[in-house]
Amino acid sequence: MPFPELPPLILDALTAQGYVEPTPVQAAVMEPDAIGRDLVVSAQTGSGKTVAFGMAMAARLLEVGGNGPARAPLALVIAPTRELALQVSRELEWLFAKAGGRIVTCVGGMNAAMERKALGQGCHIVVGTPGRLRDHLERGSLDCSALQYVVLDEADEMLDMGFREDLEEILDATPGERKT
Repeated sequence: MPFPELPPLILDALTAQGYVEPTPVQAAVMEPDAIGRDLVVSAQTGSGKTVAFGMAMAARLLEVGGNGPARAPLALVIAPTRELALQVSRELEWLFAKAGGRIVTCVGGMNAAMERKALGQGCHIVVGTPGRLRDHLERGSLDCSALQYVVLDEADEMLDMGFREDLEEILDATPGERKT
């Protein structure tokens, strides 16, 4: 089965990475009943979940953000660990590169001042860990006002790790009409 309707630049990126058809999780998030809805996705590691949520966000992000310079982020991806956040960023970078998508990663153990500078220069997608994202939010360097999407990658793991308060504060700062 070929890829469903996706923006041409996203299809180009998928083709360049060797994708011929969507994985089951990717096909599921692109079903007509799933488009534009909040989703809970459960799939094995290596199933293509990151690309799946990138695909699910792509049309709306490109419609709202266009190919112009990024201002306030349109999507926020929260991951429980630095390693996972960096992996997610790498996947989203190639997926959105041809469309001019700018991704900023905010994780503990990295230079927070450089992250603040990158956030200040504008981006389309922010990927980070709960503690670092909360810190940027509290310092005023993370603007959540234009968010269209919030992805809680491995939400159960984040709750098990004690990030409930961080997640609640971050989610409270996001628009109510955003998709999760």
